[in-house]
Amino acid sequence: MGEDAKRMRLKAEGSRRQEPPLGGGGGEDGGPDLISRLPDEVLGTIISLLPTKDGARTQAVSRRWRPLWRAAPLNLQVDGSLSTQDRKRITFATKILSDHRGPGRRFALPKFHLRYFYSNIDITRLRNRIAKIDGWLRSRALTGLREIQISYVLYSQDWELPHPLPPSALRFAPTLCAAEFGSCEFPNEMAPSLNFPHLKKLALRHVTISEDALHSLLSGCSVLEILFLDHNIGIGRLRISSPTLRTIGFSAWESSAAIKYHELVIVDAPCLERLLPLGPHYALETIRVLQTPKLEIVGMLSAGVSKLELRTTIFREIIAPSLTTSMRSVKVLALYSVGPNLESVLDFLKFFPCVKKLYVTEMDFGRNDLNDKWMDNQRRRLQLDKKASPYARFAFWSGHTNFYSIHNLPEADPFEWPNQENLLRFGKVLN
Repeated sequence: MGEDAKRMRLKAEGSRRQEPPLGGGGGEDGGPDLISRLPDEVLGTIISLLPTKDGARTQAVSRRWRPLWRAAPLNLQVDGSLSTQDRKRITFATKILSDHRGPGRRFALPKFHLRYFYSNIDITRLRNRIAKIDGWLRSRALTGLREIQISYVLYSQDWELPHPLPPSALRFAPTLCAAEFGSCEFPNEMAPSLNFPHLKKLALRHVTISEDALHSLLSGCSVLEILFLDHNIGIGRLRISSPTLRTIGFSAWESSAAIKYHELVIVDAPCLERLLPLGPHYALETIRVLQTPKLEIVGMLSAGVSKLELRTTIFREIIAPSLTTSMRSVKVLALYSVGPNLESVLDFLKFFPCVKKLYVTEMDFGRNDLNDKWMDNQRRRLQLDKKASPYARFAFWSGHTNFYSIHNLPEADPFEWPNQENLLRFGKVLN
């Protein structure tokens, strides 16, 4: 190699060593910024998983990052994390949707105030706010949206006012994977024409919806896996046949409404694994479970269920005159307030001979009542000295179960949330 060629090669190598790393800066140790070397698509996915404020702040990292947030799938959560002031939240959300090019990944509008807290009712302002939401939902920045959450904050005097879910919220049906609607009126007339080919998670909470509309809605969800129906109005009886459902959570609405949700019939659900009443105080009058060969987790069950039909066995307030069959697939069972009639509870447990975990929640006692005398009495009633398995443990705690969100529902046992630390604080473990 000639001297001139050698000098040119050394000069080029020196120039490359002096170039700043791609992205405009190095790591904390002065090394290259390897994250910025990732393709735009990967960086966009990372940004879309960040909270809205943090995602927007990535524009300040460097010139390399500046255009990424506006092109990445938008994750917009309009709540206190965006701004603690109501008017600023609306301003920020409007600007973000105006500036962002899309597509949309997630739009969350939880507990949105249709009026100023406890101020006088202003119908015009209420309608303007619903119109504002409708405008947001029609933004091009949300095209291809995959997750949506919309719920209102309603006060006692608001129930007689219209609080509709904007029909534009359902324009994303072809792309949605998860949807949660709360404290609103569902547009019943749209239900028969809706099709959700990708929707796997659906939650309706305090939603006014007709029985026919709900059946139509569910028939359009061909891959649905998780369904939560909590305190809804307008449903009397629900029949479910689904080849894909894995989890069903439900509760009734105790009110003076003309139609009260009182019966759930699961006709055929070959993949159903979890049947979760969402609250013992809001139990359905009748639950019928016919074909569920994979059902593993059941509860919280209580005597509030007047009629419980499991296959061919009928229980009246969890008491059965005779056991004609058993449900060996169930491995986790949760009961609420076993009450004084322990014998009937023991008979009830015989229907589930393969249970590995039994949870009993008693909300009628407080933390200070769990004294040694109470513990000794529970050991005697449960005959723990004669238990077949030395490893079996019985846990009692005071409080509610913690699986009210379709997004943070544990994959395995949803009743495991009272870990050892929580049990020491709120309950007792009987060995």
